[in-house]
Amino acid sequence: MRLVASTALIYSGIPGLRGESQLGRVVLDALATGAGLFLLAGLWTPVAGPVVAVIELWYTFSQPGDPLIRILLGTVGVALALVGPGKWSVDARLFGWKRINIPTGRVSRSHH
Repeated sequence: MRLVASTALIYSGIPGLRGESQLGRVVLDALATGAGLFLLAGLWTPVAGPVVAVIELWYTFSQPGDPLIRILLGTVGVALALVGPGKWSVDARLFGWKRINIPTGRVSRSHH
């Protein structure tokens, strides 16, 4: 999921960085490309995911065309932020891989 979303962000952001667009669009494309690179590496995922969501939400309402890819990328950005960077990521190497252990013991209930 991280690989597909980051590739789409980088691919869609690079053409806007060539300077042929307005300054605001170039800044957003630079942020989207940077966030895509961070997601690709699994670095700062809790920050990069919401950045992607905000940028894609902005594009959804400010740019003409089909908004479905923007909505999809924004949703994936939020999902990655909530799920985390994954086992093979820079964040996992720096901070450790988080695991949630659910106890398997039975709960006894007394009947009155």
